Amino acid sequence: MATENRINFWRRNAKVPGSVQPVYGAQHPPLDPRLRRTYPKDTKPKFNNPKSKKASSFHEFARSTNDAWDIDEEEDEDFLGTPAQTSSLSSGLHSSSTQNQQNQVGDAETRVSHRPGTEDQDLQDVGEEDAECEHVNGKVVKSSSDVHLNTSSVRSTLQKQQSLPVRPIIPLVARMSDQNASGAPPMTVREKSRLDKFKQLLASPNTDLEELRKHSWSGIPREVRPITWRLLSGYLPANKERRELVLTRKREEYFGFIEQYYHSRTDEHYKDTYRQIHIDIPRTNPLIPLFQQPVVQEVFERILFIWAIRHPASGYVQGINDLVTPFFVVFLSEFVTEDVENFEVAALPLDTQRNIEADSFWCMSKLLDGIQDNYTFAQPGIQNKVKALEELVSRIDEDIHNHFQRYEVEYLQFAFRWMNNLLMRELPLRCTIRLWDTYQAEAEGFSHFHLYVCSAFLIEWRKEILSMVDFQGLLMLLQNLPTIHWGNEEVGLLLAEAYRLKYMFADAPSHYKR
Repeated sequence: MATENRINFWRRNAKVPGSVQPVYGAQHPPLDPRLRRTYPKDTKPKFNNPKSKKASSFHEFARSTNDAWDIDEEEDEDFLGTPAQTSSLSSGLHSSSTQNQQNQVGDAETRVSHRPGTEDQDLQDVGEEDAECEHVNGKVVKSSSDVHLNTSSVRSTLQKQQSLPVRPIIPLVARMSDQNASGAPPMTVREKSRLDKFKQLLASPNTDLEELRKHSWSGIPREVRPITWRLLSGYLPANKERRELVLTRKREEYFGFIEQYYHSRTDEHYKDTYRQIHIDIPRTNPLIPLFQQPVVQEVFERILFIWAIRHPASGYVQGINDLVTPFFVVFLSEFVTEDVENFEVAALPLDTQRNIEADSFWCMSKLLDGIQDNYTFAQPGIQNKVKALEELVSRIDEDIHNHFQRYEVEYLQFAFRWMNNLLMRELPLRCTIRLWDTYQAEAEGFSHFHLYVCSAFLIEWRKEILSMVDFQGLLMLLQNLPTIHWGNEEVGLLLAEAYRLKYMFADAPSHYKR
């Protein structure tokens, strides 16, 4: 009877417990479930759009957004023998995230590429759509000559696509360059001067770390970011002569851990830890092809597993997997000049891959040493930081604080992820890397200064927050803040506001507490 019920359960339920589910945030935009299905080429799906009833309480909202995180016991039997695989969500995630980001030419290319044999009709449709745009809201948007140019451009692009290998289009949210648009602009005189100053500091026999932090606060040039991060994190010594020796020793030490511990992932004591890591890895930046490569996922599994068993007080906690990615991207950028998102890591020499892996492990370990109470039992560090955020916001902006109270929004319901993932789910990865330039330059940047960054980040959306007049609307806004177009300029303004708040409140306990 039990077997019959279980079979009926799988027939009734489309979602499989333990399967990769959508994770909301700037790196993980909400998905349209229709985009995750496939249909025959000649058929069009029919959808019903019944209006969903709004949840009137947090409990109803929580029930309506449940996610299955566990794997059924039967799946465990053959789980450990399964290697890390590329996530099957790539097509659905790509379709969802690129909505409202690509221009009309890009949209036309996508439609044509999905329906071969109807190129002329689609090109005609593009022309008609552009022509219709001329009178939207009484404004002239495009001229007829623009339509003709766009049509020619689409046809030319299609011809190129037919002769070149298919290459995935990277949505804006997944671009890891410092700029909002692809292709870096020419270096300004000021940027060149800053780069020269960094090179001068790094070339000195004993690097002045205080001076390096001072220059790094407002951003580190891409060319010198890897070596600067190694120094600021405490992984490398300031003495230039000792650096190569330390690097060699620490890298050998890490791979000694691999030989010593990694085989134990199948042991009874560690298999649950490894299983959870294995589940979480495909969720890590699912929009970026780089992190869906089996080679990269295996690297992340080794880093996280070795860290977990060497830190038994906390072990592995969901969210730590995100903290590896900025280090991995920055150290990879030493060997990749552009288009990191699509770079095939397997093409690098094995020694280079090993060096990137070891450096990412040690720098992540240094970061977590300063915030380990975020991940120990009951996560007291995060609980305290969320409470501190609530106290701080109540002093900075009483209107927002009262608005949350009126609609029964608890800070823990949205700010827990801000503390647990260091805002990585709220910001594109390119912004996280810029943010971490400052965190590593700031004393206790990841633990203390992060509180003021979160406060400034919340106040940034003041207008949108106060316009929401129901619990569900507020929570959906706070979990899906529109930062998809953010770049260095926006992060710089956020950090400046966070510094102002720290200056006003950090040394003023009577302002900070009730």
